[in-house]
Amino acid sequence: MKRILTIALSLGIAAGASAQQTQKPPLHGKNWMAVTGKPLAATAGAMIFQQNGNAVDAACAMLAATCTMWDVLSWGGETQALIYNPKTGKVIAINALGVAPTGATPEFYKGKDYDFPPEYGPLAAVTPGTVGGLCYMLANYGTMSLKEVLAPAMDMAAGYPIDAQTANQMERGKKYINQWPYSKAVFLTHPGATREAPEAGEIFVQKDLLTTLQKLVAAEQDALAKKKSRKEAIMAAYDRFYKGDIAKEFVRGCQEQGGLITLQDLANWKPVEEEPLHVNYKGIEVYKLKEWTQGPMLLQSLNILENFDLKAMGYNSPSYIHTIYQTMNLTFADRDFYYGDPAFNKNPAIAGLLNKDYAKARAKQINPSQNDAAAGPGDPYPYIGKTNPYLHFLEERSAFMDTTNGRKPGGFVPKHDATFLPTASPEQLYAANDIDSTYMDRLWRGTTSVEAADKDGWVVSITPSGGWLPACIAGKTGVGMSQRAQSFVLDSAICPFNVIAPGKRPRVTLTPSMALKDGKPFLCFGVQGGDTQDQNLLQFFLNVVEFGMTVQQATEAANINTNQLWLSLGGTTVKDRQPRPGSILLNSNTPEKTRQQLQQMGYHLSFGDRTSGPINAIFLDRAHNSLWGGSSNHGEDYGIGW
Repeated sequence: MKRILTIALSLGIAAGASAQQTQKPPLHGKNWMAVTGKPLAATAGAMIFQQNGNAVDAACAMLAATCTMWDVLSWGGETQALIYNPKTGKVIAINALGVAPTGATPEFYKGKDYDFPPEYGPLAAVTPGTVGGLCYMLANYGTMSLKEVLAPAMDMAAGYPIDAQTANQMERGKKYINQWPYSKAVFLTHPGATREAPEAGEIFVQKDLLTTLQKLVAAEQDALAKKKSRKEAIMAAYDRFYKGDIAKEFVRGCQEQGGLITLQDLANWKPVEEEPLHVNYKGIEVYKLKEWTQGPMLLQSLNILENFDLKAMGYNSPSYIHTIYQTMNLTFADRDFYYGDPAFNKNPAIAGLLNKDYAKARAKQINPSQNDAAAGPGDPYPYIGKTNPYLHFLEERSAFMDTTNGRKPGGFVPKHDATFLPTASPEQLYAANDIDSTYMDRLWRGTTSVEAADKDGWVVSITPSGGWLPACIAGKTGVGMSQRAQSFVLDSAICPFNVIAPGKRPRVTLTPSMALKDGKPFLCFGVQGGDTQDQNLLQFFLNVVEFGMTVQQATEAANINTNQLWLSLGGTTVKDRQPRPGSILLNSNTPEKTRQQLQQMGYHLSFGDRTSGPINAIFLDRAHNSLWGGSSNHGEDYGIGW
């Protein structure tokens, strides 16, 4: 039956809401819903809900647990969130992304022969943001103490049975881990053995991290003993991390290993509460974080896709796939050139990029029968009554856009995208996907997602990340440093908005999502997977809105991925990051007729059994006053409802 459903979906038969034939059952609850990337972390959220915490409390507990479990992130990473506040009826955005440290300039990295900041190690680090983001959200929108919310994570730091996925990441990354003494002491629990990392099920203990978390709680409890308010006490813990003894040890350990972060960098950093961006798609308000993330790319895509009858095309028909692919190519081209930290931008383009007339103009650029290998950034400035000040960079950019190297478009294969074989037979493509796991690992890894909702109307969507394995731990803190600096560029011709500078936030792939209908929460959703995040979330949203799928069906449904974009992660040369025109990842069950039509349109096909990403989502069912949870059948994502 599972195989039948997968084939039906790939053929374009959108299962209705009454058809529940999914690989994982849908989740139902009337009081609360907690969904995230690991079963134990979802349990942490459930524990907080059972103690009468709200969705913010539960989300913070899940965030803390996933960091402690190194679920493709750690405590030294970054946190991005959207929160619906039922008291005000508004969606707010939390920007807890770290910034480039003192000394992090293009000249510094170019002096070390980098075209982009490195993928791993201390020089990949921006300042840690997750602790600050968690404290800010909890203090301002939660109800519980830091001690209560961190209790599950502290219990896990004292020792929890590690899962195979994480343990195997430690083993695979040990060539890096062995270079960093503090990481080696934590992750390689069997030094000198054939397998140095923990085994699945082994009780994994993190004494230094436990001490750090205990210090945070102690700072809070000391403040409460001095009659400080709940909020003031939580922020006392925040101060200890960014300005106190934890900060000093973090900086010492960072600099000892060659990193740039200073005490002043930590003290100057702070999370920012923002107004999110949003567009209306057929009566549904869809919210994303600002252009320091890739989130607006999804909003731009919806604006373009409004100009097409997607439902009439049919789910995953050749025309539907082509339209989605071409739309994403245009919006990724805009992302790659115009997105970056708005605090450093005197001439923002985002209002023009989200203009409906600009979207109509971009929609007219789509050739209905052929892939546009030369799709590039548009010019949004006339739509806001301005002249584009970056046209000269667009001309210079052509030098970076030669992806052919004397071959056909898409012929270059970056080392981490080695399953791309445009001239291979289907059998060879399947074999390549089985043999070379590097591409699939990079395609799907990168972060986790945290989704929570409660009966009182609080809804939270978080996409935290950074400090993933193999992580460089800063001294005796137990905290892994972020690797997010790699998402900066060093040349303005690639993206004038995202050139690295001290105090600047990189343009990240991290992208929580929320949608409101009739002024009330409708969906919250998120996914991991680097540049594929908004690709998969766009298709998830359309699966629900256009094709009537339940959230569980939509998380499992076959999607497509484009690689006609600049990679945001991995590789330190321009050659590693360049777009690959026409490269498309399709589900392995894509019918032969569809494959042939796409090839005739100029696409180079590769295939995978997993093409929808590990999506997590919550649907707020107003008709029945209940909650539906969806958690992908890919990986270890898990949810609990009540």
